[in-house]
Amino acid sequence: MSEAIRNAFRQQASNCRAMHSPLTAEILETLAETLDHNSRIGARILDWPGDPMADALKLRIAGGLHALARSGQDGELSELYHAGTGNFAATLGRVLIEWDDWLYPWLDNPPQTNEVGRSAALMAGLMVAAKRLAMPIELIELGSSAGLNLNLDRFHYVLGNYYGGPADGLVHLKPDWHGAAPDGIWPQIISRRGVDQNPLDVGKDDIAARLLAYCWPDQQDRLSRLEAAITIARQYPPVVDAGDAAEWIESRLREHQDEGIARVVMHSVFWQYPPREVQQRMEKAINQAAVTASSERPLAWLRFEPAPPAVSPMQLRLDLWPTGEKLHLATCHPHGSTINWFGAENPA
Repeated sequence: MSEAIRNAFRQQASNCRAMHSPLTAEILETLAETLDHNSRIGARILDWPGDPMADALKLRIAGGLHALARSGQDGELSELYHAGTGNFAATLGRVLIEWDDWLYPWLDNPPQTNEVGRSAALMAGLMVAAKRLAMPIELIELGSSAGLNLNLDRFHYVLGNYYGGPADGLVHLKPDWHGAAPDGIWPQIISRRGVDQNPLDVGKDDIAARLLAYCWPDQQDRLSRLEAAITIARQYPPVVDAGDAAEWIESRLREHQDEGIARVVMHSVFWQYPPREVQQRMEKAINQAAVTASSERPLAWLRFEPAPPAVSPMQLRLDLWPTGEKLHLATCHPHGSTINWFGAENPA
């Protein structure tokens, strides 16, 4: 089993290189070759009973090591991360032993991220929905994590030749955009709410630090955006309920919807994680709500997800009711850094 674990680390390292994080790749490649049973954490990784890929085992320890480097408690490790070069094998081998107790709990939970760059695609899709529905929006998000993307209308965007959002917004998103500008209008969001099994309250310094640790250390633009989005979330705390996504969306969609308000269900890189039966319940709840949608109380479903079995690129899709339109708006880099825009004339 140890060799399967090592191969999982090698595969993740290859993915990291492909996604322009050579430092994370180097960390994981070093661990793949040097992990042993001389520390509790090393033994736990090598003897992991589950699926190392599905459990994101590699990114659990990568997050812990990044958190330790960011904390400055181990100067040599911090310098290794800062320089991006050095004796990885010697440094990591020592750190796993000396910081065994500190790192060990990082294996308890899967990584939890909140990629703000995806808001560029989500906003473009929301603009299309806003133009077609022509009324204020009640935004509902599944798998919100810290809820940072619920504040997407407080970010500034450059989407092709379209400029939108507050010019002084702390988060500026300018993806590599291919295609015409989004064929939509700036949305008026009058309410926003999300759900997550484990909502992250970034108003707490330790939770914010944990979220930042899961962002790859050599991608400074992503880290800067995340820090800025956390600042915004502390000013405008998003409401994210703790709960089961299927039960939550069933309940939300049964709630009264005022006339003249559009309800938009949104999620990004979430759908692949719940069990199939949970996916089916959520899809059923949305389709049932679609049956009762009307021109006065419309419904939209906006999603930024892979098309199984592929994990990349992401597809931006928008369904609208009562018209029944199903649009494949774009394909995107998983972090939202590149967007190939097809537009609202491209049916799914």
